[in-house]
Amino acid sequence: MDDVEAVVLVGGKGTRLRPLTLSAPKPMLPTAGVPFLAHLLSRIRAAGIRRVVLGTSYLAETFADHFGDGESLGLDLTYVVEDTPLGTGGGIRNVAKHLTAEHVMIFNGDVLCGTDLRAVVNTHRTTDADVTLHLVRVQDPRAYGCVPTDDDGRVTAFLEKTEDPPTDQINAGCYVFRRSVIDLIPEGRPVSVERDTFPGLLEAGSRVSGHVDNAYWRDMGTPGDLVHGSSDLVRGVAPSAALPGPTGELLVLEGAEISPDAFVFGGTTVGRGVRIGAGARVEGSMLFDGAVVEPGAIVETSVVGAGATVGESAKVRDTVIGDRAVIGAHCELKGGMRVWPDISLPPHGVRFSPDV
Repeated sequence: MDDVEAVVLVGGKGTRLRPLTLSAPKPMLPTAGVPFLAHLLSRIRAAGIRRVVLGTSYLAETFADHFGDGESLGLDLTYVVEDTPLGTGGGIRNVAKHLTAEHVMIFNGDVLCGTDLRAVVNTHRTTDADVTLHLVRVQDPRAYGCVPTDDDGRVTAFLEKTEDPPTDQINAGCYVFRRSVIDLIPEGRPVSVERDTFPGLLEAGSRVSGHVDNAYWRDMGTPGDLVHGSSDLVRGVAPSAALPGPTGELLVLEGAEISPDAFVFGGTTVGRGVRIGAGARVEGSMLFDGAVVEPGAIVETSVVGAGATVGESAKVRDTVIGDRAVIGAHCELKGGMRVWPDISLPPHGVRFSPDV
């Protein structure tokens, strides 16, 4: 697709994922063994797109430090820093001068999706659209804004969240723009494509098409979604060419040590240098590099940060443990807890929901 370039918006601060994002932007968090962004870039490359512009802001230098010019990925990467928050539309407009292709595929950098990207571009071409949106059908659309389409595949409205949605189609955070349409977005100020750009195009009579499918889709903006998305990547439920190992019940990176009688499953990622002790049970979780799960501990659907320790016979469920934190022996953590970096919890503590 020589006439298509990609833009990935990766400027957000990831506040819903704190404390994990205190030291890394959301798209750079280790997800199934590599930064989350690596999975998206691998799918862009597989679709035949070679040139990618990253719209960065928060901890912008971390992207270039890791991916460089993109040559090792078979891509040509350009980085554009957003000095002040400009929203989705403003972020797209901010990178416009670096775009040269006739069509531009835009991605939100925190969405894990399995749609056929070539098919989205084909819909854009065959309908001669000004903008094409990837729309995904979800089981419960009440938590999202809805995007109805007519029999011709034309988007007819952008609706806010409602208890009685008229369609199960939602905006999946992937678009194809005619390059000329990007120049119509106001420059140098915050603009939302969802609230400003797309409704404005409809009002002006522009052709806004919808590419609708039932592909795998997950917004990775919360700890729960991050954990489940990583698990789906490890198990092969979500597609990626960037996995550093085969799909299965667990992904084990170099230098990790797992006791023969530990039970690790459910799409768990075991990071570099991780140690899991005798009789421990780890299900559907993310253990960052250097984490320790001591004998008899139970870790379920949780993130254990780099260098953090879960003590002997502790129970951790639906919890985010920050880097280098220590969870004392026999502690019980559950209910969406977040333990901040370098915190030490004493043995036998029982906590359910507040951040510590």
